[in-house]
Amino acid sequence: MPPSLTIPDTIETPIGTAILDVGGMKCAGCVAAVERQLAKTPGVTSACVNLVTEIAVVKYIPATVEPENLAEKLTAVGFPSQLRVSASESLSDRTSTLAQRNSSERQQLILAAILLFFSLIGHLDWLVTQPLPIISHISFHWGLATLAICLPGRSILRDGWRSLWHGIPNMNTLIGLGTSSAYLTSCLALLFPQLGWECFFDEPVMLLGFILLGRTLEARARSRASAALEALIALQPPVARLIGQPGTADTSEIEIPAAQVRVGEWVRVLPGEKIPVDGTVVAGQSAIDESMLTGESLPVTKQIGDAVAAGTIALSSAIALQATQTGTDTALARIITSVKKRKYAKRRSNI
Repeated sequence: MPPSLTIPDTIETPIGTAILDVGGMKCAGCVAAVERQLAKTPGVTSACVNLVTEIAVVKYIPATVEPENLAEKLTAVGFPSQLRVSASESLSDRTSTLAQRNSSERQQLILAAILLFFSLIGHLDWLVTQPLPIISHISFHWGLATLAICLPGRSILRDGWRSLWHGIPNMNTLIGLGTSSAYLTSCLALLFPQLGWECFFDEPVMLLGFILLGRTLEARARSRASAALEALIALQPPVARLIGQPGTADTSEIEIPAAQVRVGEWVRVLPGEKIPVDGTVVAGQSAIDESMLTGESLPVTKQIGDAVAAGTIALSSAIALQATQTGTDTALARIITSVKKRKYAKRRSNI
């Protein structure tokens, strides 16, 4: 009889990982909305979005969905997205995009502040005996409110109503409802005075002005947090000097990417260089600057048998060490991962 064939019960499906640069996110609600949009796409197994770095890490089945389609879907619902292909291109594009966004937000804030200033001036009648000409008239405040909605508030209202149309209301939706309600009600009160309603033309101006001020301050804080994260990532050395076992006649070395060093291999670190991996000193003695890890400004002397961490700097002399933790397992890599996993980025969508 021919031998029977054993057919496996399950076939492991290959899983791909895509990184998307996502724009238009303002709060944790936007993060949740992006995750929901990604998670309900057929072929996506999980999605995690970070507001500070503005990226989405998506795990998907390559045979079912393409990463480009995910970026197009997010862009269609109000979150401009693109697939991250190259780290250098991504950093350049992101720097340019951030500069343009900051310039646009600054212009909107200045315009909103001017409108808010004139709106406040119109309510200073109690300081003077005679009403101020033009500025105190209700039609002037109608013009201020109209300009506030059509100019600095246009993008906020458009994004809010578009999000509501797609069934993913966000903070801009609430702002749009508040400003539109106050403006339309005030217009009715102005056109039909027999209704006896009050006009609230100042509310849209003030609301949009303070919202834009808050977002500008928030964007500045996020930019600083992002810069601090990039500085932390820059502490990781790109290459390592791989050597043979110390004490042997062979003293040659070869430079390889630090991420490719394996546990148990030996690495030489010259004075002034960053240590590429976590390890134990097996030859030599050197003063190590550990300020990036411990905050202590004074260097610490490390000798044979002492542990050293990736990202710290050998100051006085060359040492050889045996790798104990490499790549994403080093203390520095774990710190970077911990910083990235902020409270609003811990929420994951799994199918």
